[in-house]
Amino acid sequence: MLDGPLSTSQKALQINLDANRYGTFAEIGAGQEVARWFFQAGGAAGTVAKTISAYDMEISDAMYGQADRYVSRQRLRAMLAHEYDLLVERLQPTRGDRTAFFAFANTVATRSYTRPAEGHGWMGIRFQEHPHEATSEILVHVRMLDKENLRQQEALGIIGVNLVHGAFYLHHDPPAMIRSLLDNLTWERVEADMIRVSGPSFAGIDNRLMALQLVRQGLTEAAVFTAEGEAVQLAEVLHNRPVLVQRGSFRPVTNATLDVMLGALERFVRDPAVAGQTPAVLMEMTLRHLTTGDAIDHSDFLARADTLGGLGQTVLISNFRRYHRLAAYLARYTNRPLGIAMGASKLREILDESFYNIAEGGLLGGLGQLLKNPTRLYVYPSREVGTGELLTAANLQVPAGLGHLHAYLLANQFLEDLAPSSPDLPAIRSHDVLALLQAGDPAWERYVPTAVGWVIKERGLFGWPAGG
Repeated sequence: MLDGPLSTSQKALQINLDANRYGTFAEIGAGQEVARWFFQAGGAAGTVAKTISAYDMEISDAMYGQADRYVSRQRLRAMLAHEYDLLVERLQPTRGDRTAFFAFANTVATRSYTRPAEGHGWMGIRFQEHPHEATSEILVHVRMLDKENLRQQEALGIIGVNLVHGAFYLHHDPPAMIRSLLDNLTWERVEADMIRVSGPSFAGIDNRLMALQLVRQGLTEAAVFTAEGEAVQLAEVLHNRPVLVQRGSFRPVTNATLDVMLGALERFVRDPAVAGQTPAVLMEMTLRHLTTGDAIDHSDFLARADTLGGLGQTVLISNFRRYHRLAAYLARYTNRPLGIAMGASKLREILDESFYNIAEGGLLGGLGQLLKNPTRLYVYPSREVGTGELLTAANLQVPAGLGHLHAYLLANQFLEDLAPSSPDLPAIRSHDVLALLQAGDPAWERYVPTAVGWVIKERGLFGWPAGG
């Protein structure tokens, strides 16, 4: 038995020797980095029908149609459709009974003399599992993190081979397929922050779980999907837009949860730096919120996602424990203001020096990252367990020595208290509502938004009987 994954050359050779696979490679940007591995491995005539590089924009438009951006999901899908259809049109009569066809494509911008920005791109594959079958498809967005152009090109070639190999031999095991994308690479070199699968090879696979796997297996620190469950790349959601984020367990979403978001949104859009713009709103779940021991209950995760979808909310899954790292990550995709909605009890973490790394500048360095965009923290009052005291940003007792910093944040509106729309709302706690629900007590419905209650009852979420 081999220790570790196959090398990139071994993967390319295995595919070249698979007489059932035959297809096209179309690559825009960074050279023929994926196709090159198949030619170098030997036996490429058994796999490669055609390779093409459409670098000139006019040629690319003539072949694939015009696109708003050349490095985009739109352009990738046009490439896959064109190349696959052309392949089948030409070869189906002679090879269709014995060949499972495929088309691989990527469109990439790497670092160069004229483009010092970080490299990123889209890659995908459309393939048949068996001859004459309908096609399946995988789309992936990647970020190349190496500083040198040649290293970025090398990483692109490796992850491209991994994608083709995973599509052919690991599609029945999506977590393994995702894990294999970083074979012979490290997370310091490549980030895969979006994956979407479709077609008969992925029947029954929920793309929200694929997004979760990307974060859990360390291919990215955050992944996002829409209320409809559609996997999207963060830049598609955030590009040049202000962002409002609410972190929580959402197990389930309560009236208080929604009151926090609506109050924060109402305040955020009144900010002069945001006025006239439509913010992107993200409901964030961290792995810490989802993990029990070392395990994540997928049905429980999907139940939370379903209820957020019922409210029309976009969901962000992240591996950020600290808020300043969330802010720094989002700042990659937008330079517009950031708002974070939270309960007052969570504010203690932000002003707790033990939460910060000395190498990052400690508490002051972390706050600098958190607040630079600028960021506003919209703080909803929390009812303290035991004392019943209503905790706010203004009356929060901060550690000794931080009083002046706390006063500065309040005076300059980095911290803004939110007023509940009803005095009863701060007392609602998700775990209390969940306990009522799982005990079969219909009183839980009073504490959740109507749309959330409907989704829970209709789909039988969190242990409630379906249709009950």
